[in-house]
Amino acid sequence: MEDRYSLQAPANPWMITSAPFFQGLPEAVVEPALTHLVTRTHPANQVILLENDWGGSVYFIGDGWVKIRTYNMEGKEVTLNILGKGELFGEMAALDEVPRSTDVITLTPTVIGSMPAQDFVKLLQIEPLAGVRLSQLMARRLRQVNRRLRLRESDSQSRVADTLLFLAEGQGKKGHTGTEIPNLPHRELSSLSGLARETVTRVLTRLEKKGLIKRDPDTICIPDLSALERMIV
Repeated sequence: MEDRYSLQAPANPWMITSAPFFQGLPEAVVEPALTHLVTRTHPANQVILLENDWGGSVYFIGDGWVKIRTYNMEGKEVTLNILGKGELFGEMAALDEVPRSTDVITLTPTVIGSMPAQDFVKLLQIEPLAGVRLSQLMARRLRQVNRRLRLRESDSQSRVADTLLFLAEGQGKKGHTGTEIPNLPHRELSSLSGLARETVTRVLTRLEKKGLIKRDPDTICIPDLSALERMIV
């Protein structure tokens, strides 16, 4: 089942072309690929996809945040990734024509464009740069997963710091005082880092006291990415 309980958005579908995937692709190729693109808005905490759904579309985030989740053998929810504006998801099921392997749920009000899988595959077939862009995306995600796996045995401070850097790499925005990332609920940071929520809260407080992060209700600002990275052991 796809696009659960979505509401039609007045957004221009061409806002989706700001995604890095489309950068440098000829307009003559992109425009036909967007012919059947449907842009919708979704409220926070809405299921977009469920594990074992069949993959009929590829999704591009125009605005907002989603989390990619699965469950471990004990039935505990595990957040695999957090994606924001300019990211895409659902490409694996479109390429290998098998059911979805994860759930996707919105964290905030989110604008998402859905492209039929056949249009996405056709774009890859006729435009080599599209294939390169997708390969770059998948390589970056694989590097991120490998790094997080290596740090699973590290101390809590290292794991929280790495989680913040992981979010900064994917969705960080340069602000006046540093790199800004969304101030996600601690339960999401807990799931990403594999730590108890209480532990994440303590580590964030410690990092803030050291001046390595600054928090407000909406964002976490990292004044110096290198300084935060040096906290990883």
